[in-house]
Amino acid sequence: MTNEERRRLLPDAARAAVASVAVAGFLLALKSYAAWSTGSVAMLGSVADTGLDLLASLVTLYGVRLAATPADHDHRFGHGKAEALAALFQVALITASAIGIGWRAVVSFGQPSSVDAAEFGIGVSVVAILVTFGLLAYQRTIIRRTGSVAVMADSVHYQSDLLLNVAVIVALVLDQMVGLEGADAFFGVAIALWLAWGAFRASSHAIDQLMDKEWPEEERTRFLDVAARNPDIRGIHDFRTRRSGSLRFAQFHMNVARDMTVAEAHDVVEAVEDKLRAAFPRVEVLIHLDPEGHVDTDNPLVEADVTPHWFGKRTYL
Repeated sequence: MTNEERRRLLPDAARAAVASVAVAGFLLALKSYAAWSTGSVAMLGSVADTGLDLLASLVTLYGVRLAATPADHDHRFGHGKAEALAALFQVALITASAIGIGWRAVVSFGQPSSVDAAEFGIGVSVVAILVTFGLLAYQRTIIRRTGSVAVMADSVHYQSDLLLNVAVIVALVLDQMVGLEGADAFFGVAIALWLAWGAFRASSHAIDQLMDKEWPEEERTRFLDVAARNPDIRGIHDFRTRRSGSLRFAQFHMNVARDMTVAEAHDVVEAVEDKLRAAFPRVEVLIHLDPEGHVDTDNPLVEADVTPHWFGKRTYL
Protein backbone atom coordinates (compact mmCIF):
# COMPACT_ATOMS: atom_id res chain seq x y z
CA MET A 1 0.00 0.00 0.00
CA THR A 2 1.53 3.31 -1.06
CA ASN A 3 1.77 6.40 1.15
CA GLU A 4 -0.69 8.17 -1.13
CA GLU A 5 -3.24 5.36 -0.69
CA ARG A 6 -2.83 5.54 3.08
CA ARG A 7 -3.42 9.30 3.10
CA ARG A 8 -6.50 8.89 0.89
CA LEU A 9 -8.08 6.24 3.15
CA LEU A 10 -7.15 7.94 6.42
CA PRO A 11 -9.90 10.63 6.51
CA ASP A 12 -12.80 8.14 6.23
CA ALA A 13 -11.27 5.67 8.69
CA ALA A 14 -10.37 8.46 11.11
CA ARG A 15 -13.91 9.88 10.95
CA ALA A 16 -15.29 6.43 11.82
CA ALA A 17 -12.91 6.22 14.78
CA VAL A 18 -13.89 9.71 15.97
CA ALA A 19 -17.58 8.74 15.73
CA SER A 20 -16.82 5.66 17.80
CA VAL A 21 -15.10 7.78 20.48
CA ALA A 22 -18.05 10.20 20.58
CA VAL A 23 -20.60 7.40 20.95
CA ALA A 24 -18.60 5.69 23.69
CA GLY A 25 -18.20 8.97 25.60
CA PHE A 26 -21.93 9.70 25.42
CA LEU A 27 -22.93 6.20 26.53
CA LEU A 28 -20.37 6.18 29.34
CA ALA A 29 -21.87 9.34 30.85
CA LEU A 30 -25.45 8.09 30.41
CA LYS A 31 -24.80 4.62 31.83
CA SER A 32 -22.76 5.94 34.75
CA TYR A 33 -25.73 8.03 35.85
CA ALA A 34 -28.04 5.04 35.34
CA ALA A 35 -25.79 2.75 37.41
CA TRP A 36 -25.69 5.34 40.21
CA SER A 37 -29.47 5.78 40.08
CA THR A 38 -30.44 2.08 39.92
CA GLY A 39 -27.66 0.40 41.89
CA SER A 40 -27.73 -2.44 39.36
CA VAL A 41 -24.65 -4.68 39.25
CA ALA A 42 -25.45 -5.61 35.66
CA MET A 43 -25.66 -1.93 34.73
CA LEU A 44 -22.35 -1.35 36.51
CA GLY A 45 -20.86 -4.10 34.38
CA SER A 46 -22.20 -2.38 31.30
CA VAL A 47 -20.62 0.89 32.47
CA ALA A 48 -17.26 -0.84 32.81
CA ASP A 49 -17.59 -2.32 29.34
CA THR A 50 -18.53 1.08 27.86
CA GLY A 51 -15.52 2.65 29.56
CA LEU A 52 -13.38 0.04 27.89
CA ASP A 53 -15.20 0.76 24.62
CA LEU A 54 -14.07 4.36 24.94
CA LEU A 55 -10.49 3.25 25.50
CA ALA A 56 -10.72 0.80 22.60
CA SER A 57 -12.07 3.53 20.34
CA LEU A 58 -9.24 5.86 21.31
CA VAL A 59 -6.77 3.08 20.57
CA THR A 60 -8.50 2.52 17.22
CA LEU A 61 -8.19 6.22 16.39
CA TYR A 62 -4.53 6.14 17.33
CA GLY A 63 -4.00 2.93 15.37
CA VAL A 64 -5.69 4.25 12.22
CA ARG A 65 -3.53 7.36 12.25
CA LEU A 66 -0.38 5.41 13.03
CA ALA A 67 -1.10 2.85 10.30
CA ALA A 68 -1.11 5.71 7.78
CA THR A 69 2.27 6.99 8.99
CA PRO A 70 5.03 6.07 6.54
CA ALA A 71 7.98 4.01 7.72
CA ASP A 72 10.88 6.14 8.98
CA HIS A 73 14.60 5.67 9.48
CA ASP A 74 14.15 3.89 12.82
CA HIS A 75 11.03 1.91 11.88
CA ARG A 76 11.57 0.57 8.38
CA PHE A 77 8.57 -1.78 8.63
CA GLY A 78 6.25 0.95 9.89
CA HIS A 79 4.64 1.42 13.32
CA GLY A 80 1.85 -1.16 13.18
CA LYS A 81 2.92 -3.14 16.24
CA ALA A 82 2.10 -0.19 18.48
CA GLU A 83 -1.53 -1.33 18.09
CA ALA A 84 -0.67 -4.72 19.61
CA LEU A 85 1.14 -3.09 22.55
CA ALA A 86 -1.81 -0.79 23.16
CA ALA A 87 -4.14 -3.81 22.98
CA LEU A 88 -2.19 -5.59 25.72
CA PHE A 89 -2.54 -2.51 27.94
CA GLN A 90 -6.25 -2.59 27.15
CA VAL A 91 -6.42 -6.27 28.11
CA ALA A 92 -5.01 -5.46 31.57
CA LEU A 93 -7.79 -2.92 32.14
CA ILE A 94 -10.47 -5.31 30.90
CA THR A 95 -9.24 -8.06 33.21
CA ALA A 96 -9.19 -5.73 36.22
CA SER A 97 -12.73 -4.57 35.48
CA ALA A 98 -13.97 -8.14 35.06
CA ILE A 99 -12.53 -9.11 38.44
CA GLY A 100 -14.09 -6.09 40.15
CA ILE A 101 -17.55 -6.60 38.62
CA GLY A 102 -17.48 -10.34 39.30
CA TRP A 103 -16.47 -9.81 42.94
CA ARG A 104 -19.27 -7.32 43.55
CA ALA A 105 -21.81 -9.60 41.86
CA VAL A 106 -20.78 -12.63 43.95
CA VAL A 107 -20.95 -10.60 47.17
CA SER A 108 -24.48 -9.42 46.27
CA PHE A 109 -25.81 -13.00 45.97
CA GLY A 110 -28.24 -13.76 48.79
CA GLN A 111 -28.61 -10.10 49.74
CA PRO A 112 -31.84 -8.14 49.28
CA SER A 113 -32.08 -6.52 45.87
CA SER A 114 -30.74 -2.98 45.81
CA VAL A 115 -31.94 -2.17 42.32
CA ASP A 116 -34.04 1.00 42.06
CA ALA A 117 -35.68 2.80 39.17
CA ALA A 118 -35.43 -0.22 36.90
CA GLU A 119 -37.49 1.55 34.22
CA PHE A 120 -34.82 4.23 33.92
CA GLY A 121 -32.07 1.60 33.58
CA ILE A 122 -34.05 -0.21 30.88
CA GLY A 123 -34.61 3.05 29.02
CA VAL A 124 -30.89 3.83 29.11
CA SER A 125 -30.08 0.39 27.71
CA VAL A 126 -32.60 0.84 24.89
CA VAL A 127 -31.01 4.18 24.00
CA ALA A 128 -27.58 2.50 24.05
CA ILE A 129 -28.80 -0.21 21.68
CA LEU A 130 -30.23 2.32 19.20
CA VAL A 131 -27.11 4.51 19.25
CA THR A 132 -24.87 1.46 18.83
CA PHE A 133 -26.93 0.28 15.84
CA GLY A 134 -26.42 3.68 14.23
CA LEU A 135 -22.67 3.54 14.81
CA LEU A 136 -22.42 0.02 13.38
CA ALA A 137 -24.27 1.08 10.22
CA TYR A 138 -21.84 3.97 9.73
CA GLN A 139 -18.83 1.73 10.41
CA ARG A 140 -20.02 -0.81 7.83
CA THR A 141 -20.12 1.97 5.21
CA ILE A 142 -16.55 3.02 6.05
CA ILE A 143 -15.32 -0.58 6.04
CA ARG A 144 -16.75 -1.16 2.56
CA ARG A 145 -15.09 2.03 1.34
CA THR A 146 -11.65 1.70 2.97
CA GLY A 147 -11.26 -1.90 4.12
CA SER A 148 -9.78 -0.58 7.38
CA VAL A 149 -8.85 -3.49 9.65
CA ALA A 150 -8.82 -1.25 12.73
CA VAL A 151 -12.37 0.02 12.12
CA MET A 152 -13.47 -3.54 11.36
CA ALA A 153 -12.17 -4.75 14.74
CA ASP A 154 -13.87 -1.83 16.48
CA SER A 155 -17.12 -2.73 14.73
CA VAL A 156 -16.93 -6.32 15.98
CA HIS A 157 -16.35 -4.99 19.49
CA TYR A 158 -19.49 -2.85 19.35
CA GLN A 159 -21.52 -5.77 18.03
CA SER A 160 -20.78 -7.61 21.28
CA ASP A 161 -22.00 -4.51 23.14
CA LEU A 162 -25.49 -5.12 21.85
CA LEU A 163 -25.57 -8.43 23.72
CA LEU A 164 -24.45 -6.76 26.94
CA ASN A 165 -27.15 -4.11 26.73
CA VAL A 166 -29.79 -6.79 26.14
CA ALA A 167 -28.45 -8.68 29.16
CA VAL A 168 -28.83 -5.57 31.33
CA ILE A 169 -32.47 -5.15 30.23
CA VAL A 170 -33.26 -8.80 30.98
CA ALA A 171 -31.56 -8.57 34.38
CA LEU A 172 -33.49 -5.47 35.41
CA VAL A 173 -36.83 -6.90 34.22
CA LEU A 174 -36.32 -10.21 36.06
CA ASP A 175 -35.00 -8.64 39.25
CA GLN A 176 -37.26 -5.61 39.65
CA MET A 177 -40.44 -6.37 37.71
CA VAL A 178 -40.73 -10.15 37.89
CA GLY A 179 -39.28 -10.37 41.39
CA LEU A 180 -36.70 -13.03 40.58
CA GLU A 181 -34.10 -12.32 43.26
CA GLY A 182 -30.51 -12.85 42.32
CA ALA A 183 -31.09 -12.17 38.60
CA ASP A 184 -29.14 -8.91 38.70
CA ALA A 185 -26.20 -10.57 40.46
CA PHE A 186 -26.32 -13.53 38.05
CA PHE A 187 -26.12 -11.26 35.01
CA GLY A 188 -23.37 -9.28 36.73
CA VAL A 189 -21.30 -12.48 36.91
CA ALA A 190 -22.20 -13.30 33.30
CA ILE A 191 -21.00 -9.87 32.14
CA ALA A 192 -17.77 -10.25 34.14
CA LEU A 193 -17.13 -13.59 32.43
CA TRP A 194 -17.90 -11.99 29.04
CA LEU A 195 -15.35 -9.25 29.75
CA ALA A 196 -12.77 -11.85 30.78
CA TRP A 197 -13.38 -13.83 27.58
CA GLY A 198 -13.01 -10.64 25.54
CA ALA A 199 -9.71 -9.91 27.31
CA PHE A 200 -8.44 -13.39 26.46
CA ARG A 201 -9.34 -13.02 22.77
CA ALA A 202 -7.81 -9.55 22.57
CA SER A 203 -4.59 -10.74 24.20
CA SER A 204 -4.29 -13.72 21.84
CA HIS A 205 -4.66 -11.47 18.77
CA ALA A 206 -2.13 -8.98 20.14
CA ILE A 207 0.38 -11.71 20.98
CA ASP A 208 -0.07 -13.26 17.52
CA GLN A 209 0.92 -9.94 15.95
CA LEU A 210 3.88 -9.42 18.25
CA MET A 211 5.07 -12.98 17.56
CA ASP A 212 4.63 -12.54 13.78
CA LYS A 213 2.13 -15.37 13.40
CA GLU A 214 1.58 -16.49 9.80
CA TRP A 215 -1.57 -15.57 7.90
CA PRO A 216 -4.44 -18.10 7.94
CA GLU A 217 -3.78 -20.99 5.57
CA GLU A 218 -6.65 -20.03 3.26
CA GLU A 219 -5.22 -16.53 2.81
CA ARG A 220 -1.72 -17.92 2.18
CA THR A 221 -3.11 -20.27 -0.46
CA ARG A 222 -4.93 -17.46 -2.28
CA PHE A 223 -1.77 -15.36 -2.28
CA LEU A 224 0.37 -18.18 -3.68
CA ASP A 225 -2.25 -18.93 -6.32
CA VAL A 226 -1.83 -15.41 -7.69
CA ALA A 227 1.96 -15.32 -7.27
CA ALA A 228 2.55 -18.58 -9.16
CA ARG A 229 0.51 -17.68 -12.26
CA ASN A 230 3.49 -16.70 -14.36
CA PRO A 231 4.97 -19.10 -16.97
CA ASP A 232 8.56 -18.05 -16.15
CA ILE A 233 8.39 -19.16 -12.51
CA ARG A 234 10.04 -22.51 -11.73
CA GLY A 235 8.96 -22.72 -8.10
CA ILE A 236 8.39 -20.81 -4.85
CA HIS A 237 9.86 -21.57 -1.44
CA ASP A 238 10.57 -19.90 1.94
CA PHE A 239 7.17 -18.18 1.90
CA ARG A 240 6.74 -16.06 5.03
CA THR A 241 3.87 -13.80 6.08
CA ARG A 242 3.02 -11.60 9.04
CA ARG A 243 0.81 -8.75 10.14
CA SER A 244 1.69 -5.49 11.85
CA GLY A 245 -1.36 -3.50 12.84
CA SER A 246 -3.34 -2.84 9.67
CA LEU A 247 -0.34 -3.66 7.47
CA ARG A 248 0.49 -7.08 6.03
CA PHE A 249 3.83 -8.36 4.77
CA ALA A 250 4.73 -11.30 2.53
CA GLN A 251 8.10 -12.49 1.29
CA PHE A 252 9.29 -15.54 -0.66
CA HIS A 253 12.05 -16.95 -2.83
CA MET A 254 11.14 -17.41 -6.49
CA ASN A 255 13.04 -19.71 -8.85
CA VAL A 256 13.59 -18.77 -12.50
CA ALA A 257 15.53 -20.38 -15.34
CA ARG A 258 19.31 -20.30 -14.88
CA ASP A 259 19.94 -18.87 -18.34
CA MET A 260 17.83 -15.74 -17.73
CA THR A 261 19.59 -12.39 -17.75
CA VAL A 262 19.31 -10.07 -14.77
CA ALA A 263 17.04 -7.77 -16.77
CA GLU A 264 14.74 -10.63 -17.82
CA ALA A 265 14.52 -11.94 -14.25
CA HIS A 266 13.77 -8.43 -13.01
CA ASP A 267 10.92 -8.15 -15.50
CA VAL A 268 9.45 -11.41 -14.14
CA VAL A 269 9.62 -10.09 -10.59
CA GLU A 270 7.87 -6.86 -11.56
CA ALA A 271 5.16 -8.76 -13.42
CA VAL A 272 4.50 -10.93 -10.35
CA GLU A 273 4.50 -7.88 -8.06
CA ASP A 274 1.98 -6.11 -10.30
CA LYS A 275 -0.39 -9.09 -10.15
CA LEU A 276 -0.04 -9.35 -6.38
CA ARG A 277 -0.51 -5.60 -5.92
CA ALA A 278 -3.76 -5.75 -7.90
CA ALA A 279 -5.11 -8.73 -5.95
CA PHE A 280 -3.74 -7.73 -2.52
CA PRO A 281 -3.41 -3.92 -2.56
CA ARG A 282 -2.56 -3.60 1.13
CA VAL A 283 0.28 -6.13 1.28
CA GLU A 284 3.95 -5.20 1.10
CA VAL A 285 5.74 -7.87 -0.96
CA LEU A 286 9.44 -8.78 -0.96
CA ILE A 287 10.67 -11.31 -3.57
CA HIS A 288 14.12 -12.91 -3.60
CA LEU A 289 15.27 -14.45 -6.91
CA ASP A 290 16.98 -17.85 -7.10
CA PRO A 291 18.25 -19.72 -10.17
CA GLU A 292 16.40 -23.00 -10.74
CA GLY A 293 17.94 -25.81 -8.71
CA HIS A 294 19.69 -23.52 -6.23
CA VAL A 295 19.57 -24.59 -2.55
CA ASP A 296 19.94 -21.86 0.07
CA THR A 297 20.11 -23.96 3.23
CA ASP A 298 19.63 -27.43 4.62
CA ASN A 299 16.62 -26.21 6.62
CA PRO A 300 13.66 -28.24 5.23
CA LEU A 301 11.15 -25.60 6.39
CA VAL A 302 12.89 -22.94 4.30
CA GLU A 303 13.52 -25.09 1.23
CA ALA A 304 10.06 -26.69 1.11
CA ASP A 305 8.36 -25.93 -2.22
CA VAL A 306 5.03 -24.16 -1.59
CA THR A 307 3.82 -23.63 -5.15
CA PRO A 308 0.13 -24.58 -5.66
CA HIS A 309 -0.79 -28.18 -6.53
CA TRP A 310 -1.68 -27.19 -10.09
CA PHE A 311 1.76 -25.68 -10.67
CA GLY A 312 3.47 -27.26 -13.68
CA LYS A 313 0.17 -28.49 -15.14
CA ARG A 314 -0.94 -25.15 -16.61
CA THR A 315 -1.73 -24.36 -20.19
CA TYR A 316 -1.26 -20.82 -21.46
CA LEU A 317 -3.11 -19.33 -24.37
